Amino acid sequence: MRESALIHCLKPLLPPMSAQIIDGKAVAETLRESVKNAVDERISNGLRRPGLAVILVGENPASQVYVRNKKLACEKAGITSFEHTPPTDISEADLLSLITELNNDDRIDGILVQLPLPDHINAEGVIETISPEKDVDGFHPYNIGRLMIGKPTFRPCTPQGVTRLLESTGIDITGMDAVIVGRSNIVGRPMAFELLAKDCTPRICHSRSKDLPAQVKQADILVAAIGKPGFIQADWIKPGAIVIDVGINRLDSGKLAGDVEFEGAKEVAGYITPVPGGVGPMTIACLLENTLQSARKRDK
Repeated sequence: MRESALIHCLKPLLPPMSAQIIDGKAVAETLRESVKNAVDERISNGLRRPGLAVILVGENPASQVYVRNKKLACEKAGITSFEHTPPTDISEADLLSLITELNNDDRIDGILVQLPLPDHINAEGVIETISPEKDVDGFHPYNIGRLMIGKPTFRPCTPQGVTRLLESTGIDITGMDAVIVGRSNIVGRPMAFELLAKDCTPRICHSRSKDLPAQVKQADILVAAIGKPGFIQADWIKPGAIVIDVGINRLDSGKLAGDVEFEGAKEVAGYITPVPGGVGPMTIACLLENTLQSARKRDK
């Protein structure tokens, strides 16, 4: 029997191939170590230590976890963390006044306001009050605009982290069709510009997109950022696709789950990120990198 025929006969008996897992923790650790080395070099050269101010309004449990993780990451990277925890009923005027003080504080290189904010505070106004030179989250309209025209300054941390994860696969993604499920200003929209910069052909899909499964099926690269656990089904995914799951959803059981049905998807995709341990660590690592970048710019 010819070899090709033998393989064809045995194929139904072979187990399905699983996707390679993209280890966000490992990639993020490498980036954090790079930031730490650069900070240590700054200190040895007599330059000041970078500073990141984090504002957490109220006592949202999920936000408290994120802020705690960011503080720990700052400590490991040698970046000074300044925490501000005003009460939930702080007035918008007082919050904007705090941000203005931080804008003028020479110890601070980056300002991050943890979202979501209480309903009585206009989040857009808060973001626009942060100095673009200290907007290490990359959400200010000035920085989004620079990303859009291909001349980025501070890039939004999650899309930036996704790009780093794609690079970690070693695959040339030039010309690939990319589908982003979700159109938020934090992930979906800036992610499209990140992929354009990598010479991909991105498409943003959302809750009103027609025949979403068919559109996802065309993606060489799928970025899921819709905020619904297990929303993307395995049979939607193109065999061999790179799947980046941005979703972090807490189930009733207390476990975290992504937007992609992971167990089924990993049998179809070529590469896939887990939740947790995928995009999340990269978001924080890119925040540290942006803070270092800000300190370097302000040195000049």
